[in-house]
Amino acid sequence: MDDTGVSVRVPGTVRRIVSLVPSLTESVAATLPDALVGATDWCSHPAGLDVARVRGTKNPDLDAVRRLRPDVVLANFEENRPQDIEALRASGLAVWVTRILTLEQAFDSLARMFTQACRTEPPAWLDMAREAWREPCTGPRRTAVVPIWRRPWMVVGRDTFTGDVLRHLGVDNLYAGHPERYPKVPLDELNGRRPDVVVLPDEPYAFSSADGPEAFPGLTCALVSGRLLTWYGPSLVEAPALLRRALA
Repeated sequence: MDDTGVSVRVPGTVRRIVSLVPSLTESVAATLPDALVGATDWCSHPAGLDVARVRGTKNPDLDAVRRLRPDVVLANFEENRPQDIEALRASGLAVWVTRILTLEQAFDSLARMFTQACRTEPPAWLDMAREAWREPCTGPRRTAVVPIWRRPWMVVGRDTFTGDVLRHLGVDNLYAGHPERYPKVPLDELNGRRPDVVVLPDEPYAFSSADGPEAFPGLTCALVSGRLLTWYGPSLVEAPALLRRALA
């Protein structure tokens, strides 16, 4: 069963994989590069990835996926639409859906994905990632808001992988208790919360030194890689050290 509790008929040997999630694409490319035959247009890692492209995570070309004859399609409950997943399953394809909201879930989910959906041993980089995140947080805890969009302003709310990553780094999301996972919040409210740090990732909105910090006068802003903050895959190995440096 995949992370959503759905029974998936995966062949005993998997030779052709299509990934509809950028972080899962990078994970497979780093582990079973010869098996990866398709990925979305948003799958930017590793650099120079040479596989068939099947449009985006929210609007995949389902016929293109079918033509690739994958043994398994990798998806995610948050990044991919249920109707696309069901359409592919109705075509007879094995679609393995991940559900990852915490670091620990990421480690466990990826291990199961490789073992059960990809029919291979979990990669060495996954053990390295677990070890990299064992270092305990030291020093005083800090608070943060994490914008992910502007016009309108949206932030990271409850039950998110991003929030759990920050929590492990000693940074508590001020909107972790919000009823929505990605609420729209007026800018004056964000400034009024007076967080210790405003975390500005470069995806999905491409915040930069010239686009973002000016909206938070008098507050400390940290520009971070969205891949390090939101992706679950090989980037988890280097993420804790690089994020600690960016958030310092």
